Amino acid sequence: MKQCSVLVFTLSMTFFCWLPTKVAMAADSALAPDPASQPDTELKPRLPLDELRIFVEAFTQVGDAYVEEIDDRTLLEYAVKGMLSQLDPHSTYLDKEALKALQETTSGKYGGLGIEIDMEDGLINVIAPMDDTPASRAGIESGDLIIQLDGSPVKGMNIDEAISVMRGEPGSEITLSVIKAGASAPTDITLKREVIKVASVRQRLIEDGYGYLRIAQFQGNTGEEVEVALQELGEKGPLKGLVIDLRNNPGGVLLAAVSVADIFIDAGLIVYTNGRTDDADLRYQASRPDLTEGLPIVVLVNGGSASASEIVAGALQDHGRAVVMGTTSFGKGSVQTILPLSDDQAIKLTTARYYTPKGRSIQAEGIVPDIRVAPSQVTSIATSFRRAQEKDLPKHLSGADGGKRSSTEGTAELSQNDYQLNEALTLLKGLNILARAKTAEN
Repeated sequence: MKQCSVLVFTLSMTFFCWLPTKVAMAADSALAPDPASQPDTELKPRLPLDELRIFVEAFTQVGDAYVEEIDDRTLLEYAVKGMLSQLDPHSTYLDKEALKALQETTSGKYGGLGIEIDMEDGLINVIAPMDDTPASRAGIESGDLIIQLDGSPVKGMNIDEAISVMRGEPGSEITLSVIKAGASAPTDITLKREVIKVASVRQRLIEDGYGYLRIAQFQGNTGEEVEVALQELGEKGPLKGLVIDLRNNPGGVLLAAVSVADIFIDAGLIVYTNGRTDDADLRYQASRPDLTEGLPIVVLVNGGSASASEIVAGALQDHGRAVVMGTTSFGKGSVQTILPLSDDQAIKLTTARYYTPKGRSIQAEGIVPDIRVAPSQVTSIATSFRRAQEKDLPKHLSGADGGKRSSTEGTAELSQNDYQLNEALTLLKGLNILARAKTAEN
């Protein structure tokens, strides 16, 4: 039976590329090859007999003595769930419903709240809300803790069970009990589920010559969408700088991240993975010239930037291709592989770590920005008077250019609405000033 393995970066069930992976022999035992026809290789025993006897004894005792009758199939499923839950936050058992939800997510369309989560000390930790979804509009933020779903405690749930509860028919409601950062008591927030279909890439001009590229998540075709967005920006006039906004981007498909990074890097390593099996060790290289021809770039990240977002930010940072600005990213540097157990059961297992081109592991560390800029509220200082200037003096001389002034679009509104983006734009302008001065000297 042919075996294949596809490594996928994911934070939870929400972003995933559904592809066949390693096939467990138990999935189709009728097709298992005749042992006599196989090479004479002796497999080492994986289970010590004493520990196996303890497991069988515990299984029997629970099945016989638990207060309510429970069938052996369900009990074995619970055992697998418990085993995986003790490994790390991202390894989990996928039953039929979880696999269905996974496939729905892959299509990019499902009924839900638009929220990326993981589990922290038995509570739901919000990694990031998705753009223009019920969660983001209700004010759910990265770092919020969800302790109840419709009045039921989340303690004891695994991540897939929590996702299953939060998803549902569009138009139906769910109440989340949320503890905000710095708050001592939870707040109940009622959300109405919608069909979640988030655009992967958006673009616009911040000012003439300065482009803004928002990547909300990494889907299978995100690389192609970024190329189209850059072309559309270029049609509006020559670009002098570009902001790539990865804030609150929870990640997605590994190959999409590689494709995006490849657009901006001429050559060299983009990311590599390392695990215990041969097929967990992979290296991804840039395969074409930088499509932007060295355009100055600022990448914005924050605590909601995770996984595939960190791959892109780390690659551009290590290659000196962009200035990373914002706050330290989430720090998910692990790889999950889907391992089918049957037609409608599988496990999602952490099989490797990924590393930036310079060999940095982001796991539990995150991408540290080159320039730290925290979200801030900017307030203009009001003055009751204006100082007199030369132009206010009687009979002042005109300027040598006849009084003509160069006009630049003001950024006061941008600094108030999005301070981090305003700082990115300011940096790009500074880089252009230095570039023009250097060109003039030559």
